[in-house]
Amino acid sequence: MKYLVLILLMCFVMSCANKKHSEQAVQEEKPEKVKLMTLDPGHFHAALVQKTMYDQVDSNIYVFAPDGPEVKDFLSKIESYNSREDLPTQWNVKTFLSDDYLNQMLEKKPGNVMVVAGKNSKKIDYILAAVKAGLNVYADKPLVINPEGFEKLKEAFSIAKKNNVLIYDIMTERFESTTAIQKLFSTLPEVFGDLEVGTLSDPAISKESVHHFFKYVSGKPLVRPAWFFDVNEEGEGIVDVTTHLVDLIQWEAFPDQIIDSTNIEMLSAKRWATVLSKEQFKKVTGLEAFPEYLQKDVKDGKLHVYCNGEMIYKINGKHAKVSVVWNYQAPEGTGDTHYSIMKGTKSNLIIKQGKEEDFKPTLYVEAKYNKGFEDALNKALSTDVENVFPGTSVEKVSDSIWKIKVPEVFKIGHEAHFAQVTENYLKYLEAGKLPDWEVPNMITKYYTTIEAYKMAANN
Repeated sequence: MKYLVLILLMCFVMSCANKKHSEQAVQEEKPEKVKLMTLDPGHFHAALVQKTMYDQVDSNIYVFAPDGPEVKDFLSKIESYNSREDLPTQWNVKTFLSDDYLNQMLEKKPGNVMVVAGKNSKKIDYILAAVKAGLNVYADKPLVINPEGFEKLKEAFSIAKKNNVLIYDIMTERFESTTAIQKLFSTLPEVFGDLEVGTLSDPAISKESVHHFFKYVSGKPLVRPAWFFDVNEEGEGIVDVTTHLVDLIQWEAFPDQIIDSTNIEMLSAKRWATVLSKEQFKKVTGLEAFPEYLQKDVKDGKLHVYCNGEMIYKINGKHAKVSVVWNYQAPEGTGDTHYSIMKGTKSNLIIKQGKEEDFKPTLYVEAKYNKGFEDALNKALSTDVENVFPGTSVEKVSDSIWKIKVPEVFKIGHEAHFAQVTENYLKYLEAGKLPDWEVPNMITKYYTTIEAYKMAANN
């Protein structure tokens, strides 16, 4: 009996030990949570990254910034997300406010991912410092706004590769459902055919967008910092919003393909100004007068902002056009707009966002032949499109034009796209790498915008 009790006791101890070992193994296998550090948040996109919680991300977020209205606005937005009634977030914000904010972040390093959305003039230096310190980078566009910055970007990617960290820019427009379906149709030869070559006056693919200085974000009027209107800080329009459009051309026309800068030939580029009165400037910034650093752009009492630009170039031999326009304020009931066309040998894929579309992105398919096309279109909708965007239907507008009707569930809006991009980035962090084409195509994307900038500046 004595030996039996001893044996049972030993079995119990061994069972407990095995259980403890098993629990430790599970804990060791569980990946460490991503910890975000937001650096110098000067743009509302920094807050939109954290409008949603993520299972892979630690609830503690660390903010390193100079004290002032910009970081206060960021913290206010985070607090509003934490306190909202519908799906409130639970971010625990730890702030480090000082003039030495960059060095503070690099010394303390409480996180492993730097989130940056603010002054574009400083962004590439932040990125370079972060990758040198072994930190991953998640950055709002554009990463660079001038030729000097582009050289630093190439260096940053080289260092990031050596230090096994990732640099990723936030390309929200890839997740807009209408654009995604346009891309999907362009991969279906029976509907689209092949992308045409196009010409300088009639490009094969065009992306054009109209933006507005005064707008509402998260239901409140957006207050922009005065430096947003300084092209030395924000960058000219031809290197700013165009980043999205150049990215979409690469992503849609040449999916999963590596595009080298040698495959780009800039054909024409131009830029022009939007003129703001003091009253308009005050409404957007809250300031009574133009700051001293903007006086260089003030003529006859009005501010001239070179935020508009257009470029036409060849990419892999195909003619492409990108243009961006900034107006002061959108008409009542409207907002930022987007126009896009991809010209195929069998059909054109056209996105419009005008009055007829109730200012909502709408995709049209315009056939270049009639015999059998409608059958091919319906077959694509019931198979390829249905697999990705179930419930998508079609409305015939004329003998050769069909409107694609996307279910409302897929129309989640610009702000929600930030969560989708972030989820994507988190997957890449877990895998420890980006798709093979992503880094070379990022370099080529910024090569394209900088080449346009140089050409426009000389015109």
